Amino acid sequence: MKALRVGVVGVGHIGKNHARIYAESTGAEFTAVYDTDAANAAKIAAQYAVRAAASLEEFSDLIDAASIATPTDSHFQIGRALLEQGKHLLVEKPIADKTAQASELAALAATRRLVLQVGHVERFNPVLGALEARLSHPRFIEAHRLSPFPNRSTNIGVVLDLMIHDLEIILHLVRSPVQTIDAVGVAVLSRREDIANARLRFENGCIANITSSRISPERMRKIRVFQEDAYLSLDYQNQTGEIYRRSGGGIEREEVEIEHEEPLKREILAFIECARGGLEPKVSGFEATAALELALEITKKIGDAPFSG
Repeated sequence: MKALRVGVVGVGHIGKNHARIYAESTGAEFTAVYDTDAANAAKIAAQYAVRAAASLEEFSDLIDAASIATPTDSHFQIGRALLEQGKHLLVEKPIADKTAQASELAALAATRRLVLQVGHVERFNPVLGALEARLSHPRFIEAHRLSPFPNRSTNIGVVLDLMIHDLEIILHLVRSPVQTIDAVGVAVLSRREDIANARLRFENGCIANITSSRISPERMRKIRVFQEDAYLSLDYQNQTGEIYRRSGGGIEREEVEIEHEEPLKREILAFIECARGGLEPKVSGFEATAALELALEITKKIGDAPFSG
C-alpha cells in the first residue's frame, strides 16, 4: 500500500505538536508544512527534514492528508480548498467560526467521501473512555475548564476557545436535544468573554453546568457526572478518576484505573488510521458543527446578558 503523505498547515503553538507526532508516526510519511510565517515554516521543516511549501497549492500537491492548525477564521477557506483537492483533513477546533461554514465543510467531505475529523482532543483522553464505560443515564453534569491567560486565540471568546471541548463531550454523553440555555460571561483581558458559565437543560431531563475561564491562576480540566447509582469524578489534566457508589447504607469509593497516554497523539494516530482506511472519525464534521452551533448560541446569550462585560 502506498504510504499516506501527511502535512500541517499552521505550525505555531498547536501545529508544531502535530508536526512532532506526524514525524514520530510509522503509519504515515510526513512530507510538508505550510505557514504564512515563512521563517517559522522553514524552521519546523528543517527540524523534521520535510518541505516548507511556498503556497497552499504547492502544499496540496505534497500531501494526501493534513492537519489545519491555523486561526479559526481561516479554517473554512483552507479546509474547503484542500477538500476540493481531495485531501483528508484533521481541523483543529472549533471547525469554523460560523455554523453555515462548518456545515458546508462537513457536507463537502461527505460528498467527496473524505475524512473530516475535528480536533476535540478530550474525546481521545483515556479519562473519557473510563467515564463512558461506567456511564448509564447521566442526570447532572458539572464541568470546569480553567487556565491562565493564553495571549493567543483572543480573536474568539472563552466559549469557543475552551468551553466548546466540554460542550462537544456533553452532547456526546447526553444524546438529547438542548431545551434551555442560561449563560453569563465577562470580558476581562480581551474584547470577548474571558470567563463564562452556562447551564443547559436537556429534553431528557439532564442538566449540565459548565464553567470556563482563561484568566485563572491555576489549570483545571475536570468533569463530574451524577446518575442514579453512582457519582463519577474525573480529571482530564491528571488522567485520574474516582467513582462513588451506594453500598448497603453508605457510599463506597473506587479509584478508576486509567492508562496514561497523550490525547493529541491518540487523536492524530486515529486520524491517520481513518484516512488510510476511509473510516468514520470519532468527531466528524457534523458532530463538530453541532458543538459549534451550541457554543455560538451560548455566546449570543452572553452578549444579551446584563453582565456580559
